[in-house]
Amino acid sequence: MADKVWFITGTSRGFGREWTIAALERGDKVAATARDTATLADLVDKYGDALLPIQLDVTDREADFAAVKQAHDHFGRLDIVVNNAGYGHFGFIEELTEQEARDQFETNVFGALWVTQAALPYLRAQRSGHIIQVSSIGGIVAFQNVGIYHASKWALEGFSQTLAQEVASFNIHVTLIEPGGFSTDWAGPSAKRSQQLPDYNEAREEAERARAQRVSKSGDPKASAQALMKVVDAENPPLRVFFGELPLTLAKADYENRLKTWEEWQPVAVLAQG
Repeated sequence: MADKVWFITGTSRGFGREWTIAALERGDKVAATARDTATLADLVDKYGDALLPIQLDVTDREADFAAVKQAHDHFGRLDIVVNNAGYGHFGFIEELTEQEARDQFETNVFGALWVTQAALPYLRAQRSGHIIQVSSIGGIVAFQNVGIYHASKWALEGFSQTLAQEVASFNIHVTLIEPGGFSTDWAGPSAKRSQQLPDYNEAREEAERARAQRVSKSGDPKASAQALMKVVDAENPPLRVFFGELPLTLAKADYENRLKTWEEWQPVAVLAQG
């Protein structure tokens, strides 16, 4: 199998770092972006020219286009573009400030959109490529206290499903990775939190208990790298794929409830038709 060239955002820790290492270990080349490229110094020492570290804040559209161009110019092509940069914001809907809501979308939605737009001309020209969008089980179901995070991932899911249809004729694949709970610092130092309103304290405690139960058996980020390689090496990769054991159970329960409600209210839907 020919070596592949990757462009991965958010590589300083978590999924991004593990996936970068896995790609390099199998002989691929990686353009790895991070806000602070010093976090990649040990990987540069180990893998040398196979790794191109790029300082990047994905919320900067101009910088996104420049970073993708730099990666393409350096390696001569792009095969796999991974939009991994993102974070979780904890806060009940009423607690969110305007800036908190905008910041969540700037990173999780617009950052991925700008990098995707920057990469597409190169992928179209070579008539091949694979765009990996890191979504979440939170991209198809929703829980208390992370509503704006859910909103950002649902937006990512929406434009990516459309994108998959638009670029299929160019032999470009799009895959949404939808992880459950993993042993990363997503809910720790990487997360941001709104100022709390006391009236939501009881509901917040309930939400935290439920979240703790969902992540009681967290996935291994290193194992996720093995799963990602299965996806990118597949002849016909999926539009969506869960990472972890729990997401399928959560999704089935949620979608069964949706179908039941839609069917129950179908007479009203018909009434609205006129």
